[in-house]
Amino acid sequence: MFTILGASGPGVRQHVAVLGLGEAGSIYAADLAGCGVAVTAADPAVPAPPAGVTLAACIPEAVRGAGLVLSLVGGRAAEAVLAEALPAMEPAAIYADLNTAGPDDKRRFAQQAQQHGIAFADVAILAPVPRARLRTPLVLSGGGAEGLLPVLAGWGIPAASVGNEPGTAAGLKLLRSVFMKGLAATILESVAAARAVGAEEWLVDQIASELGPSGHSLVVRILEGTPVHAARREAEMSAARGFLETLGAAHPITDATIEWLHSLAPGKPS
Repeated sequence: MFTILGASGPGVRQHVAVLGLGEAGSIYAADLAGCGVAVTAADPAVPAPPAGVTLAACIPEAVRGAGLVLSLVGGRAAEAVLAEALPAMEPAAIYADLNTAGPDDKRRFAQQAQQHGIAFADVAILAPVPRARLRTPLVLSGGGAEGLLPVLAGWGIPAASVGNEPGTAAGLKLLRSVFMKGLAATILESVAAARAVGAEEWLVDQIASELGPSGHSLVVRILEGTPVHAARREAEMSAARGFLETLGAAHPITDATIEWLHSLAPGKPS
């Protein structure tokens, strides 16, 4: 395991690989670089990395020599990226999958990592990363969770382990998504109706007052961010529905949320 910078003695400078430089990946890469971490990233769709981050030509180049690999490529690409990264990783490294996926997917990923002798951590992000950036709360599970926790603590990242079974963190994230995306659907539907009678501002204030001190900023984020990220959130809710089905739980609200997000996705009628 690589040493936390300054944890004891002079320490060594950490080397982290970030795979995927979308919204969340770019923030993690930039903020870790700002903490003095050597960050190498890979993303074929990004021509220039954040300041302080080295952009690798390919995934194996990015992960080579890294003590920790953070995968933030999205659920659809997660398995292919994992397969490309594992053969090039250091034996003592941890592969942390921060993508939203079903518990069965995370268990399969963990088995693939185990075949290469790599510790795997199933990591669930519990809030929008742009809000708190590196301080966004996480839950971890899987064989790599115990080793990853002190690393995250060294960076001031709030994280908790929910066990050694990969997929546990993923399942909790999906249960949270059922509520959060369902709440978003309710807010957008009600505000759209209020707009038709000229009561949009009044209703936003009413909703915000019920959500506590940060209610207004939450409502604004939902109204502005949901249409932009509708396709990704539709995929997330489809994974949530699959998980609910394995639990034998009813999912009419999730079904309606998926249909609604589908209508908001680019190219779909609104």
